[in-house]
Amino acid sequence: MNKLTQQDKVQDVMSDSGKQSNTEIIAQSLKKRHRKENRFRFAGKMAIAFGFLMVSILLLDIGSKAMPAFHQHWIKIELQYNTQWLSIDSSDADQETLYAGDYRSVLKNSLYEMFPEVSGRRDKRDLLKLFSSNNEFSIRDQVLAEPALLGQTVSIWVLADDDVDTYYKSQYTPGKAGGRINDKQALWLDKLYQNGQIESRFNTLFFTNGDSREPELAGIKGALTGTLLTMFVTLMISFPIGVAAAIYLEEFAPKNRWTDIIEVNINNLAAVPSIVFGLLGLAVLINVFGLPRSVPLIGGIVLSLMTLPTIIIASRASIKAVPNSLREAAIGIGASEMQVALGHVLPVAMPGILTGTIIGLAQALGETAPLLMIGMIAFIVDVPGGILDPSTVMPVQIFLWADSPENAFLAKTSAAILVLLVFLFVMNFSATLLRKKFEKLGR
Repeated sequence: MNKLTQQDKVQDVMSDSGKQSNTEIIAQSLKKRHRKENRFRFAGKMAIAFGFLMVSILLLDIGSKAMPAFHQHWIKIELQYNTQWLSIDSSDADQETLYAGDYRSVLKNSLYEMFPEVSGRRDKRDLLKLFSSNNEFSIRDQVLAEPALLGQTVSIWVLADDDVDTYYKSQYTPGKAGGRINDKQALWLDKLYQNGQIESRFNTLFFTNGDSREPELAGIKGALTGTLLTMFVTLMISFPIGVAAAIYLEEFAPKNRWTDIIEVNINNLAAVPSIVFGLLGLAVLINVFGLPRSVPLIGGIVLSLMTLPTIIIASRASIKAVPNSLREAAIGIGASEMQVALGHVLPVAMPGILTGTIIGLAQALGETAPLLMIGMIAFIVDVPGGILDPSTVMPVQIFLWADSPENAFLAKTSAAILVLLVFLFVMNFSATLLRKKFEKLGR
């Protein structure tokens, strides 16, 4: 009995030690698993932080380069509306006569009066280069609006040339040359600056002017208007067709070989390079149907063809996610298939449909290649008034400015990118509001 008791005690001790070792092994395994999970979570957080850091650096770089484009320098001069310089008889001057006046001579002679020390032909050319070439037209508009200015001497603010603007924004040293400003021009500018005749203002021309060869006159109004018109055409074509196709394929189409072929082709179209759609627009819409080049209508049609597969795929996924119980409940109270699809399924699926639509439109908003093929790379100065007027779009405008040699266009390129990003943010914000509204209706 004593031996058995001692053996039992030994076995109990051994079993207790075995249990303890198994517990320690399990605890160590759990610790190792937790360490792996923590490392994985840390790696995920670092990846997100790195992504945010890169985006922040990109936005800061674009923003820092864009800031100079939002302010511009103006010069105050004493302008003499001399009728002899204008070649106008003030006694019987009508609007047509005033329009044909020699306003460039008025500007030149007024500047020569302000700088009597400028005598040489070359120096006079250098003096005129300090002022924008558009100032004579601004002076003409002032005279047309107020003919009583004839014969008077008035202090007015005129736009500085882009070389002067760049000089003050980046390389300004009082009285010293910099950039494309020589020593004499720097002394003349310093004289004006000391007299308080040069000031920096918010650049409203950037938002109110169309494109121009002169950097100080170039603006985004034409490209922004063209973008809005093109996106409007794209939305009006792609959204109803894409949603209707998705509803038919999910709710009404029979499951057979033909629908399988359609689904495969839709998925393939989503992966087709965008320039192929541009070639399609060039070959069919312009060469076959004879539609005009470089208009928002053609651009909208081409971009809608490119956007349709994305909208259809996203809409089908959203419709498929609607519970069948909702369809069965609607059928149970006597609703037809059309009423079920349009009155019950579509409102519930609309948040996902809107998300897919915005993704497709955002992709179309940044496209350049298909629009280049249909001629929207043309130099367009006038602001389009409709979908059949020649125009360009913001991505193409950015592309054109980025290829320009003048330094002032670098800031305008970055500023246009910021405006495009703001436009994209507004689109997404509007989609979020609409999505929340439809989510409330779906409940």
